[in-house]
Amino acid sequence: MSEEWIRKAVDQFIINEIDSVPHLEALLMLWNTRPQQWPVDEMAKALYVSPDRAQRIMQELAWRGLIATQAEPERYSYVPQSEEKDALMGSVDEIYRRELVRISRMIHGKVPSAVREFARAFRFTKEKEKE
Repeated sequence: MSEEWIRKAVDQFIINEIDSVPHLEALLMLWNTRPQQWPVDEMAKALYVSPDRAQRIMQELAWRGLIATQAEPERYSYVPQSEEKDALMGSVDEIYRRELVRISRMIHGKVPSAVREFARAFRFTKEKEKE
């Protein structure tokens, strides 16, 4: 695969799956320390966020199927879903390290996910009305 294709795949992944820099950093931390399982309080310290914020981040990543969760005691880890997804994560990690400012700006420039979901619901409703 070409460098340009990989970069586009990484950008698309970030646009579709990552809501904030702490989301990306949590995901990459789990990916880089796999198969280690992280409790929320340790992740909060590593990300410099409150435990409540770390909990939300981890739950959102788990909800998207990007990380795995263990219930008792509650811990999170990265578990590869496929070789392709694992290779993509390697590219995300590499490009984020090289292009930290560009990737951070891309994330900060995104419309918040709640707004995107609302817009999608509205668009779906408007399309139904046209039929």
